[in-house]
Amino acid sequence: MKNILLIVALLAFSFSNAQAFEGKGDQKFQVGANIQDSATGINVSFDHGLGENISVGVSSSYSLGGADGIEDLDFGDRFDLKARFNANLGNVIAIDDNFDFYPGLNLSLKNFGGHLGARYFFSEGFGVYTEANFPLAKYDNDEPIDIHNQFTLNLGAVFNL
Repeated sequence: MKNILLIVALLAFSFSNAQAFEGKGDQKFQVGANIQDSATGINVSFDHGLGENISVGVSSSYSLGGADGIEDLDFGDRFDLKARFNANLGNVIAIDDNFDFYPGLNLSLKNFGGHLGARYFFSEGFGVYTEANFPLAKYDNDEPIDIHNQFTLNLGAVFNL
């Protein structure tokens, strides 16, 4: 009986009709870990679809812990807020309906940068994502400790709203 239930669950899982990016009006919420060289924290983001392959949104990260010498950072040093633009290419590269690949640009309180991300949905409302962020232009190069002007990696869960 357990084997039959397992097979039914696997078949239902494999035939689920999840759509990674649906275009205009599509909304995604992501929450995950923000991993970088000098600090580790959390990242949240929201994307809203404007067209078949274009979305805009906001992203924020907050560093929870840091490397030696940066434990005494205040809120402004730990927090960053970004406006973002994505080119959702999942339907262009056509790997899987549940997969979305999105390069993009972001303008934050700390820098101007880019990102490359990927999402995979297991069901209509839930999936996983990964995103690499990198600065292209820094606003203030004189800060002795600037944890938001380096390469970061985000890993976490994504939800359809």
